[in-house]
Amino acid sequence: RYVFDDTHNLDSAFDAGGNVSASLTATTLAAQLLWPADLMQSATVAVKYGIAGVFWYCGAVLIILSLFPLFSFQFKIKAPGAKTFLQIILARCGRVAHSVFCGFAFLVNVIVLASIIVGGIAVLQVTVKDASPEFCIILLATLCGSFTFIGGLGSTFYVSYFNTLTTFVVLIILMFSVFYVSDPPYGTLEEIYEKVNCLPNAQGNRDGSYFTFLSEGSLLWAIQGVFVVSSFLYCDQASWQSRIAAKPLQGAIGFLLACVIWFAVPATIGTVAGITYLAQTAVDPEVYLSDDQINSGIVSTFMSQHALGKTGGIMMLTMLTMLTMSTGSGEIMGVASIVVYDIYQTYIRPYRFKHPQGSCLFCGLYDPKLERTSLSTHNSSCKVDLERLNHKSRVPGNVVQYNCSYHGNFRAYQDSLIDFKNWCILWITLGLIPFGLALNSSGVDLNWTMVTGVVVTVPCFPGVLFCILWSKLTTLGLIIGCLSGLVCGLCANMLVAFVYFQGEGGFILATSQLYAVVAGSVSGIVISLTLTVTISLCTHKITSPEDEAEVWQKLRDIDNPLHPWALQFVDEFPEVKDGLTRPTASQLDQISKKGKIASIIGSIIIIVVFIIIIPSTLAGLEVLTANDFKIWTTAINVWCVIMAVVITVVTPVEEIKAIVLQLREKKRQKEANVDAAAQGQDAEAEFAVTLQERNRHAALTNGTVDKGKVKQLPEDDSNTDRSNMFKLERKHVSVKDFDTEV
Repeated sequence: RYVFDDTHNLDSAFDAGGNVSASLTATTLAAQLLWPADLMQSATVAVKYGIAGVFWYCGAVLIILSLFPLFSFQFKIKAPGAKTFLQIILARCGRVAHSVFCGFAFLVNVIVLASIIVGGIAVLQVTVKDASPEFCIILLATLCGSFTFIGGLGSTFYVSYFNTLTTFVVLIILMFSVFYVSDPPYGTLEEIYEKVNCLPNAQGNRDGSYFTFLSEGSLLWAIQGVFVVSSFLYCDQASWQSRIAAKPLQGAIGFLLACVIWFAVPATIGTVAGITYLAQTAVDPEVYLSDDQINSGIVSTFMSQHALGKTGGIMMLTMLTMLTMSTGSGEIMGVASIVVYDIYQTYIRPYRFKHPQGSCLFCGLYDPKLERTSLSTHNSSCKVDLERLNHKSRVPGNVVQYNCSYHGNFRAYQDSLIDFKNWCILWITLGLIPFGLALNSSGVDLNWTMVTGVVVTVPCFPGVLFCILWSKLTTLGLIIGCLSGLVCGLCANMLVAFVYFQGEGGFILATSQLYAVVAGSVSGIVISLTLTVTISLCTHKITSPEDEAEVWQKLRDIDNPLHPWALQFVDEFPEVKDGLTRPTASQLDQISKKGKIASIIGSIIIIVVFIIIIPSTLAGLEVLTANDFKIWTTAINVWCVIMAVVITVVTPVEEIKAIVLQLREKKRQKEANVDAAAQGQDAEAEFAVTLQERNRHAALTNGTVDKGKVKQLPEDDSNTDRSNMFKLERKHVSVKDFDTEV
């Protein structure tokens, strides 16, 4: 508000100005990617499959996370003005396809919020004595929606930074308290290794060991995890929203950093909580959780309390609370952006009904080759309106009456959207309470919510990517492929659950079994991908590069004429500072080469290191020795500390630098305005003297003074030219008013 002057702006509430730094993007994305479920499920898979379970839980997620910058990079270049991925679908495929994918997008948000609520209730009830489900749900809703309502996505970024920092501090304290104190509660790493080796065989693992990377169950979990992350990441508006808040290069670097930051947390907590739980159950029969309790994800919280008592419970509660705030606030902003941009602004109350795609909102003209935006604030009435607008931002409740006949109505419309956005966030937050109560009454657990939700949502994954990457995608192929994949995925999941797990724990347990989930996910995505590509190839009308360019032009036309997307690139293209000129597609490609190269190289490095080198090396050892286990655990813990240092140092330095530069720029502009005002006063004084001299000269020449009139000056070849002679009303006017009249 006071530094970057973007308070009264609907788009800034959902993209934080579109120029977020790489380090802040990284910490925010890491916080939003760190669902409370990650802290809980990583320990769950460690209990079931040992160290392989923890690694492949993280590795499966990391595969998809590392590829996301490549696709989000294309999003930012091809549709720099879009605030939701659904706007791209609307621009390319029309309202029917847009409505279908709005349903899928809402479904993804519902599943993510359900995971947050179910997991949060489980943790709060373990750590807070006599905490009722109703209390837990109200607390979770308050945490998710409070600061989002006040500051929009911008506050989400900064609060997420502090949440990530707090999470790492608590995690490091917990890690050192369990492994590296003088008298560790569960013994040294070698002693923990010996205790776990005394347990019965881990089913599906090499030699039944918990210390091997050759694990059938872990690999199945990894396959399932790939589908889970594909649907929840690429079809979740919250993920796209945080990514498009940065420029292409900063966004690519930020997301790649977020990947390695994210890896440190579940890998560390899974090892600390999961392996120590196994070690303690080997020597203490009282330390025991039922299968239902393990599946609900309370192993991490249980072991924190067991190791450090009440302090451990508070630490885990703090960490999960921080992550709930970040993830929940991101999801609320995601839902709100869909409601505002894709429902309210598109179907309920558009600025112009039946507005032709790509045409100007103000004049209605359309040119598919247009590289200039509509006028933004370039007239005197707009300047007066903007001054009133700034005054309104400091006095809540004031209604601004706009004078500009060209932009005034649209400014008022934008004001109404801002007010609607605030109410929307409030009602979404309040809606979490009845939604959470219904979830609690249904009896579903965290495991079922996550793994079966992917069967329903993963069929829309291919369509979302094709809208961004493939010009030949057609509306028919998109809709049929997506809906067919949904039906086939559900049928496959139910069929496998019925045939192989009939009667084993009922519907919820049967449909959440690994084989049932994998069958449903694979069927859904394969059918969706196949039909989308086949039908599009048969029905597309792209026959030339011009046709393809026209398709991508539809995405470039997604814009707010008062706040053009071109202004995001003013540093690279100074000529767009007036808001009138757009960089061409080729120009954007040119300046984005560094971001593209960074995305490709970073993704390759992450996949090669974490998915090929590390697992192949450790799998070659077959079963780890006590020393191997110590080295592996120490490496994970060191990585966690390094990421904590990066977060602590890099982000504040980069943000402070950006603020200082902005303040210097504002100071320079202020000095320039003062100089311009002084020059204007000098010019006004000079004009007054000149006018007085001309009047006196005219009176003396003609011998009389005609009241209020200035006679034509005599011809004087040395000073004047007849073509420049003029008559003026003799008035006391300023230079500004005089220029306006002329």
